[in-house]
Amino acid sequence: MSAASPAAPLTRRALLRTAFTAAVLAGTGAALAPVLRARRPRQTLTPAPLAEETYRGRHIAVDVAGVRIDGRPLHVMRRADGSYLSGINHFQSYPTPLELARAAVDELGTTQLALAAPHHG
Repeated sequence: MSAASPAAPLTRRALLRTAFTAAVLAGTGAALAPVLRARRPRQTLTPAPLAEETYRGRHIAVDVAGVRIDGRPLHVMRRADGSYLSGINHFQSYPTPLELARAAVDELGTTQLALAAPHHG
C-alpha cells in the first residue's frame, strides 16, 4: 500500500467552490485597496515662501497658497487693478500681499486669526 493516494477527480461542486472563493478574495482585495492606499503616508511638498518675515512679533508668510499670519490663513482677494484686499479690512487695498499682511497685523493687534477660513453663502 502506498502512502499517497491518487488525487480525487475534480467535481463540479469543488470547481464552483474554488471559483467562488477566488472571486470573494478578489472582490475583498479590490474593495480594501483604496483604504490600504490611503493609510500610506503621503509626501507633501510645502511651497517655499515668496516672502517671510516677523512683523511686530507676528510671523508673516506669503506663498503661492496664500498669506498666513502665525500659521493661520488670511483671506486675501485680488482686485482687477492688481492690488489686494483682505477680510480684515475690505475698504483699503495694498499693492502687495506682504504689505496687506502687515496692515492686517496692525489691525489685529494681539488678536489671532480664526483657524477656519470664512465661508460665503
